[in-house]
Amino acid sequence: MNTVNTSAFPHARLAERHRWGQLALGLVCMMAISSPQYVWTLMTKPLMTKLGVALPELQVTFSILVLLQAFFSPVQGALIDRFGPRTLISIGTVLTGLSWLLASHAQSMLGLYLTYGGVGGIGTGIVYVGVVGLMVRWFPDRRGFAAGVAAAGYGMGAIITTFPISASIVTRGIDGTLELYGFLFAAVGLAASQGLRMPRSESTDLHDQTEAATGTRPAPDYRPAQMLRTPLFWLMFVMMTLMATSGLMVTSQMAIFSADFGVSKMLVFGLGALPLALTIDRFTNGLTRPLFGWISDRAGRENTMAFAFALEGIAMLLWLLTRDDAVLFVILSGVVFFGWGEIFSLFPSTLTDTFGTRNATANYGWLYLSFGIGSIFGGPLAALLHQHTNSWIPVFGCAIAFDITTAVLAIFVLKPARTRFLRRH
Repeated sequence: MNTVNTSAFPHARLAERHRWGQLALGLVCMMAISSPQYVWTLMTKPLMTKLGVALPELQVTFSILVLLQAFFSPVQGALIDRFGPRTLISIGTVLTGLSWLLASHAQSMLGLYLTYGGVGGIGTGIVYVGVVGLMVRWFPDRRGFAAGVAAAGYGMGAIITTFPISASIVTRGIDGTLELYGFLFAAVGLAASQGLRMPRSESTDLHDQTEAATGTRPAPDYRPAQMLRTPLFWLMFVMMTLMATSGLMVTSQMAIFSADFGVSKMLVFGLGALPLALTIDRFTNGLTRPLFGWISDRAGRENTMAFAFALEGIAMLLWLLTRDDAVLFVILSGVVFFGWGEIFSLFPSTLTDTFGTRNATANYGWLYLSFGIGSIFGGPLAALLHQHTNSWIPVFGCAIAFDITTAVLAIFVLKPARTRFLRRH
């Protein structure tokens, strides 16, 4: 891959200095909003006890969180493009922390739905879409890598909080834990978001450099209304829906099926199997995003998709077959998450490669709706499937099938379709 020579473009040298700082601030913002989704599995049993509800009813909270995170993303993306990232992302980080503070006082499922699910979903959605949309603009020459680093903050941020929150639930209880960490998330995210801004004239030079270095012309700048009329967008939408569903079937149910497999209370390397697995998962789920984003910048988006999605499907099959082995449970959980998290770098970079940068944030907001649809199938409907069959095998079977199907679509359908589309334009 050709590299960009910043010495030839004065404005680009200024952008080069600023954009790495922007990436670092975006990473911190993403880390501040990651726990509501990625430590949810630690909350399920305490909340079931506190509120006296069954798992399918409680899992609606998780689906509301992820669904609203995705459902409002087109509007949020347009507002960020209109009013700038600092204002909107500041609001989003505060709302995320506030959702936990309010949830600590919830005494009914409706209260939990409105606070943890509703307020949290809107807050995390603003930050997530805003930061990813901002980074693909700052890094036209390293789009997959930059989107991956930003998304890694969301996937890896809970590494810092998994063990502390697990311990806090034991010592402080669920309400005290939500209250303490809600305040911390809001404070850290608000502080980091104050330095964010949109690239200005220097971004034009970065685009010029990228075109000169690669010998290619940039993709056409499609508005959301134009993009939504293309079959290519809806192919990407279906693919991301399938991958989101398979991954969320794991992230939202892991504490429950690990107990059913009999490994949740076992020790691995002197540590509890479940918190250890969750910590490793946060690391691999974060690492995969910049790594596969970087690989896709060089090897091609669709080729990278096919390998990563197939990897998750194979690892999930092995996970199911060796489910009573605590050591393999921990190791394979990391491999599963390694094969899933890259959807959050590969899909936004592929979308922006295809439909242009001018409306990148708003366009990604529409694609991110697929993640909300995946939350419905990956959360309560997966729990209902398990409840109806009294087995996790059908749930895992669906997830594995989705992974393999999407890998096939990437290489045999998306790749030629995108080639034809870009040639026409």
